[in-house]
Amino acid sequence: MDDRMTWAMPQTNPDPIEDPIERSIRAGAFRDAIALCARMHGAPLGRLCMAMLGSQAEAEECVQEVLLAAHDAFPSYRGEGTVRAFLFGIARRMCARRLEMRGRRERRLRLVHDADAPSSDPEGLLEARREAEKVRDALERLKPSERDAVVMRYQGGLEYREIAAACGIDEPAARKRVSRGLARMKELLSEVER
Repeated sequence: MDDRMTWAMPQTNPDPIEDPIERSIRAGAFRDAIALCARMHGAPLGRLCMAMLGSQAEAEECVQEVLLAAHDAFPSYRGEGTVRAFLFGIARRMCARRLEMRGRRERRLRLVHDADAPSSDPEGLLEARREAEKVRDALERLKPSERDAVVMRYQGGLEYREIAAACGIDEPAARKRVSRGLARMKELLSEVER
């Protein structure tokens, strides 16, 4: 065999830390793969959908639709990027469609902010709600592409490469969107303080 050809040959040893979801997809065990997706990525998907849609019920419904869409797409899954980025890409598109259908005047982003608030401090809770409302208003005023990137990074906990894969852009562009979004939010929040 020619030495120049050996470097291009695919590796035959599977990665010992291989993603069990990808292994299930390759094996054609799509039900197992979607069950693993729900278990491993359901909560972060729910947080992303909640942050984008503002309704717990709608977010839960959207996560179910994301998992169904992913199940349907598994036969053509190419493994470019992580499964998590693949799922978040589907979720981002589904949320965008829902927001578009809902209409601009009804669009209100809701973040889960009361979960950690102590119920014995009503003044603290009221202040936390006011701050959350300011952040929601600032998020709503961002460009949709920047808002998506900021929410995926800080609500979904995605890495920049995963944001890039979910948005169909390269990693430097994902970093730039997050950076611009944060800078614009700081600007908007400082305007409110004045």
